[in-house]
Amino acid sequence: MSEYLAKYIARCGAAARRKAAELVKLGSVKVNGRVITDPAFSVDGSCDKVELNGKQLQAPAENIYIMLNKPRGYTTSHADKHAEHLAIELIDCPEAQRLVPAGRLDKDSEGLLIFSNDGNFIQQITHPRYNVTKLYKVTASAELDKKSRQRMLSGIKDDGEVLKALRITPLPDEKFTYFIELNEGRKREIRRMLKACNAATLQLQRIAMGKVKLGDLPLGKWRKLTAGELQSLRNAVSEKAESSK
Repeated sequence: MSEYLAKYIARCGAAARRKAAELVKLGSVKVNGRVITDPAFSVDGSCDKVELNGKQLQAPAENIYIMLNKPRGYTTSHADKHAEHLAIELIDCPEAQRLVPAGRLDKDSEGLLIFSNDGNFIQQITHPRYNVTKLYKVTASAELDKKSRQRMLSGIKDDGEVLKALRITPLPDEKFTYFIELNEGRKREIRRMLKACNAATLQLQRIAMGKVKLGDLPLGKWRKLTAGELQSLRNAVSEKAESSK
């Protein structure tokens, strides 16, 4: 069955679809020995030979969807040659090197990461237009008073970007600790917002994406998403896509 080249690359788990399109445009992809720069070029994975940077791609027999509780000190990206520890190293399954993370957690953060070899799925649940929210438990070095929280909810300009929280809920039983919900996942977004409010981030843990919760999964461990969790993420994407028509 024919499909767009960028979509095929994403289905192989080599990159999310948007990144795959960029790689094609850069001339990094060959189809049957010929460089192709059109992400919409039609390929049939059953008979066409597709190579990315000289390595032949092969679509997986089945897609897998995994949840990891990332510890501090682990880098999310596969490609960071300077990283001491990679989060993917904690996932001991045969498909691990084909897995793509849904967004990132910086080295000093911990908590829920979702990985899959389904590049289209990863793109959808990370793209802001689909509104799959991320919930974090954050401990600050100082109180985020009402004025500071309102700034974060209204939007803080930083380095040419607008950083914005959807909801902020103080935890009365834990000093300077808050649930912070985001729609977008800009680089070090929460840390940058807290810094703008004169507070450092002491601990940051992602505890949910959409309706999928980290729960009691031990630190450093992984498991496959249940059918219900996977469907909840797909439903969130579908509902947003329908509402935007």
